[in-house]
Amino acid sequence: MNAQPDITVHESAEDAQTAIAEEFSFFVDWTERYQYLIDLGRKLPPFADEFRIDANKVQGCQSQVWLVASGNAQRLDFSAISDSAIVSGLIALLLRVYSGRSAREILDTQPRFIQAIGLAKHLSPTRSNGLAAMLRRIQEHAGAPA
Repeated sequence: MNAQPDITVHESAEDAQTAIAEEFSFFVDWTERYQYLIDLGRKLPPFADEFRIDANKVQGCQSQVWLVASGNAQRLDFSAISDSAIVSGLIALLLRVYSGRSAREILDTQPRFIQAIGLAKHLSPTRSNGLAAMLRRIQEHAGAPA
């Protein structure tokens, strides 16, 4: 399949998760899904070198991941980057669901898209651990917003 699903900004984290599940349903096999993840990761906004410091590094990821939060309890925005193409795609999905949301919405939103698109079954244990670590870091920021 060559057509790219339509990616739009959604009004809620739940809407974003539903859209992600719909987009991944277009792909027949996991080779295509991995390619789509890689493509999503390539579209992440630039990440300033000044933020690539140990304090922003997500512990528990096999690859290097840096994640920065800004905002307050009403709206938290996240930016992140990885040195791994697939992990960058996972970051893109997490940012789509959680960035730009209130701390309450972040804490109330379970990442159901992970099961819905089959990621739980198709990620290596180390990538699954890294995804969980990134999610924990996002939730920590929501629990104690800047």
